[in-house]
Amino acid sequence: MSVLTRDEAQTRAQLLDVHRYTVGLDLTGGEDTFDSRTEIRFTVRTGQDGTDTFVELKPAELRSATLDGQPLDPAALTGNRLPLKNLTPGEHELRIDALMRYSRTGEGMHRFTDPSDGETYVYTQLFMEDVQRVFAAFDQPDLKAVFDLTVTAPDGWTVLANGITEHTGGGTWKAATTPPISTYLVAVAAGPWHSVRTEHRGLPFGIHCRRSLAPHLDADADEILDVTRACFDRYHEKFDEPYPFDSYDQAFVPEFNAGAMENPGLVTFRDEFVYRSAVTDTERQTRAMVIAHEMAHMWFGDLVTLKWWDDIWLNESFAEYMGYQTTAEATRFTDTWTEFGLSRKSWGYDADQRPSTHPVAPEAVDDTASALLNFDGISYAKGASALRQLVAWLGEKDFLAGINTHFERHRFGNATLADFIDSLAFATDRDVHAWAQSWLRTTGVDTLTPRVAPTADGTCALTVDHHGSRPHHIAVGLYDQDLTDEGRLTLRTRLPLDVPHTGPHPIGKRPALLVLNDGDLTYAKIRFDDESFRAVREGLSGLPDPLTRTVVWNALRDAVRDGELPADTYLDTARTHLPHESDLALAEAVLAFARVHIADRYLTPDRRPAALATLTGLCRDLIRRTEDGDNPGLRLIAVRHFIDVAAHPDTIAAWLADGTVPGGPELDPELRWRILARLAVLGATDETAIAAELDRDPSASGREGAARCRAALPDPDAKRAAWDAMFASDDLSNYLFTATARGFWQPEQADLVRAYVPRYYEEAVAVATRRGPAIADAAGRWAFPAHAVDADTLRLGESCLSDGDPIPSLRRRLADQLDDLARALRVRETQETRRAQEPQESQAQAPAQA
Repeated sequence: MSVLTRDEAQTRAQLLDVHRYTVGLDLTGGEDTFDSRTEIRFTVRTGQDGTDTFVELKPAELRSATLDGQPLDPAALTGNRLPLKNLTPGEHELRIDALMRYSRTGEGMHRFTDPSDGETYVYTQLFMEDVQRVFAAFDQPDLKAVFDLTVTAPDGWTVLANGITEHTGGGTWKAATTPPISTYLVAVAAGPWHSVRTEHRGLPFGIHCRRSLAPHLDADADEILDVTRACFDRYHEKFDEPYPFDSYDQAFVPEFNAGAMENPGLVTFRDEFVYRSAVTDTERQTRAMVIAHEMAHMWFGDLVTLKWWDDIWLNESFAEYMGYQTTAEATRFTDTWTEFGLSRKSWGYDADQRPSTHPVAPEAVDDTASALLNFDGISYAKGASALRQLVAWLGEKDFLAGINTHFERHRFGNATLADFIDSLAFATDRDVHAWAQSWLRTTGVDTLTPRVAPTADGTCALTVDHHGSRPHHIAVGLYDQDLTDEGRLTLRTRLPLDVPHTGPHPIGKRPALLVLNDGDLTYAKIRFDDESFRAVREGLSGLPDPLTRTVVWNALRDAVRDGELPADTYLDTARTHLPHESDLALAEAVLAFARVHIADRYLTPDRRPAALATLTGLCRDLIRRTEDGDNPGLRLIAVRHFIDVAAHPDTIAAWLADGTVPGGPELDPELRWRILARLAVLGATDETAIAAELDRDPSASGREGAARCRAALPDPDAKRAAWDAMFASDDLSNYLFTATARGFWQPEQADLVRAYVPRYYEEAVAVATRRGPAIADAAGRWAFPAHAVDADTLRLGESCLSDGDPIPSLRRRLADQLDDLARALRVRETQETRRAQEPQESQAQAPAQA
């Protein structure tokens, strides 16, 4: 299939004005295909006589096409392009009648049958260029049009769309005409939905899910709708432009690839956000943030849309920033920036240190295939961090004034980075153009290192060594030992500081701990001076603010990844301080990094058992500490990680047999499948037990749990069956492919799966080519042999990149995985060299300064 280039899009945008799409979809034709009829009314601008262009579609069969009543040859369709030749200035009408295929990979019109009750659901995900899988379109974001949509669906189904839908009889549903929107934002979700409806500020609101999830949605409906209303009201306090669509539906849909999609009036979410098992308050906060994120898109992304995909950050960075900020302001979840710093910012830092890094606002996005690669930690997390720094520097009042100017200038239109910066500049005297050049057009992570020196009057002064090029407006936290509590550090003051700065900055007497970027307002790695690092080792859990602890833990994480801090020191620090941690996001992030990165990748296999034993002891301490029931979220985190690091099956097998952890919690489906997966890895269960558990939980999640467990069994036949399901067959849906991949590779089974490592590259390339970007992404992310940290795996991967011709989405995933693999090898080499050269007790010293 041809990708659309920027030059082609610019040429077509200069030629055409697209006015209206009339789309009719018939979903009653069977399990594999549906009918799609499209009428497009457009104008060729004057002075463009005799010009050629094309319309895009990816049909199973193109039945007919007419332009102004004259038939076009269906055989002229080449790839995804139907030529439109010798167009004359003026109005035109294009009609397309096509048979389209349902998707099983979350792209286009995805079809899913719920194994719990046999009910079928379909929904669209039309992002980037997948509208072509559903109806014919001039598929680029700056050719906005209004849409009239009619859907014929089976009896008993409800059809949701961008506008209010009406059942007109005979299974036919008609959606209200949309305002001008981009083609990728059109949305349909059809099936026997369970719905909870209400009204707010005169608009219909609804939340929807599969019928089998109805009890779980009903249990959380008040919380979901309360968050929705609160964020809706808060945005109307921030934005002058009112909500621009006629309704607000949120559909929780199965097998969704992303977290959510900002379709105007019909936001689609992965239905894992309808919790059927116990979750922590941090997970509820994440759901609230995603609701706020997608709602922000109604203005920034839907009302005002990017002109081309190089400005995707304008959508995602803004929604990411607004999602976290508005959740903190409008809901009970007031500590959102702690979770952002731990889960999102680290995503951005990691992405920004790989060879695939790019500016937040890249200038070279030549086609849609390239654009798809930029949906990463840079466009989301780094961009949101840059906006948070911008607000700290500019002030929220001027920032929002600029945003409202932007909405007013470009409502229902398209805009670029230059337009956005011009709108901000209109609201302030600050040089936002220079700021944008420094922050949005550059790559990499700056590093800030403190230097504390005595002064002539007996006090101290601070100098910050700045490795990088961006200006930073930060706070410096000065902490002293609490004289009444030896384990506690108290905040003396937070000093505002602009970096780079001129001359030493007086700080008074020497603090026990000095924390750069306290409050986490900028995007930079930080380091500690020697005395501060000693205070961290001794008193990290005594810091009063979880956001400060986040900054410190992130600094330790970065130092481990950079080979400056021994992994054992990180584990020792976690063992000392995490048993006293109360913040759920912090506990989860530290345990996950310790297990996934340190135990499984940064330590050599002979040292992994000791690391798992350390983590087991840590989790056991947290479980004991939470026996009184005061912190069920922390207990749930500890139980989950205890299961994941179990080196022996006895304890967790007893939990499974009893149906409960002693003292709670009782085992819900998620915990039961988690235990069974770990028992499979350890060789302590079998197919009979897996089948019995699937009989107990025959849901879609149960099916995924069984696939993961079967792939994790330490048996050659089980591994062969799982491998063939992923790579020799195209039957697995996107979610079942991911579940199988997550079970297949296990560090404990390295010898058993060794022969599959060299096979991976060739077969991943083949399946990605056959099945497209969504499966390519899953193959690169989840099916990669990340446990195989050795030079041969790296060499094979580099050969694949140079000679194997992977499609762009797989190429990007492989490049990132191989860079992480190379980093793990460097960390291992540094640690082994340090161990050989230094006595054991010296490993607790501060990391080398950057």
